[in-house]
Amino acid sequence: MATRQIAGQQVSAMGIGAMSFAEFYGPTTEENSWAILDAALELGISHIDTSNVYGMGRSENAIGAYLKRNPAARDIFHIATKAAISRDAEGHRCFDNSREHLESELDQSLARMGLEAVDLFYVHRREGTRPIEEVTETLVALQAKGKIKAFGFSEIAPSSLRRAAAVAPVAAVQSEYSLSTRMPELGLVQECARQGAALVAFSPLGRSLLTDAPIGAAERKTLGFMKTNPRFTSPNYEANIAATDRFRALAAEMGEPAAALAIAWLLAQGDHVIPIPGTRSVAHFRESVRGTELGLSAEDLARIETVLPVGWAHGDRYSVDQSVGPERYC
Repeated sequence: MATRQIAGQQVSAMGIGAMSFAEFYGPTTEENSWAILDAALELGISHIDTSNVYGMGRSENAIGAYLKRNPAARDIFHIATKAAISRDAEGHRCFDNSREHLESELDQSLARMGLEAVDLFYVHRREGTRPIEEVTETLVALQAKGKIKAFGFSEIAPSSLRRAAAVAPVAAVQSEYSLSTRMPELGLVQECARQGAALVAFSPLGRSLLTDAPIGAAERKTLGFMKTNPRFTSPNYEANIAATDRFRALAAEMGEPAAALAIAWLLAQGDHVIPIPGTRSVAHFRESVRGTELGLSAEDLARIETVLPVGWAHGDRYSVDQSVGPERYC
């Protein structure tokens, strides 16, 4: 397995997004999540990405139970988690970047996973009124306490990354990045490279649109996130399926799974880019891993760009409500 760096530590060029361990994209079991982790060990995938809010601890619990059953895996897995998404007194979603909240949530995450320290800890969403310099100092303090080995931010703007990095080195920035969501190319890909930060790309398969088995018309209506996501509501959904049919046809012509081609394209965007697809299927997981083995030529990349040119997707990546939190910078 090819490797890339996060804070000077070698990790697999592709990781696992463990939101799928918490039924975000449909029903699953702890045993099914363990099967994905078994396959990860077999295939050399070491980076595991989770969060305290994935299933309100369910994803972390599954990882912790797996590590308890397979203690040697802790020396192999590079584990990242996040905190900062909370609820206010009225039960509304909010963001809390205070030292008290982040450390308290981190402590609970460590307990769920049976860890003394997490390899990478992200601020899941910025709290708009709190200076990022203050938040970075909090993360430095957690690092000094030995509870985290490195830190990063999720869904921040290049300008915010520069401000945080002026306080202390930022190991990684997590952002949605794929052939269907290319906003990071307007500054974030470049700023991460300048700062020596990994760009950890979530939803690298376009929430299934860039695979051979996109979420079906009936299934999307049963999933909370998809019900209101602009790319999965009509008429955008039908237009996006038609558009990505061209990509699936190209992948078939090249003799590769569509997911593999999507992962390989992302890896070609920079040596610091690390995709983290999530799945409940070991077979689909293997298709994604295949992407780490493909060396795309300039001609291959041009053919991909021809069938899915910048701006092909219909609908925004988030609804109005889903857009609260991520920083917009272009």
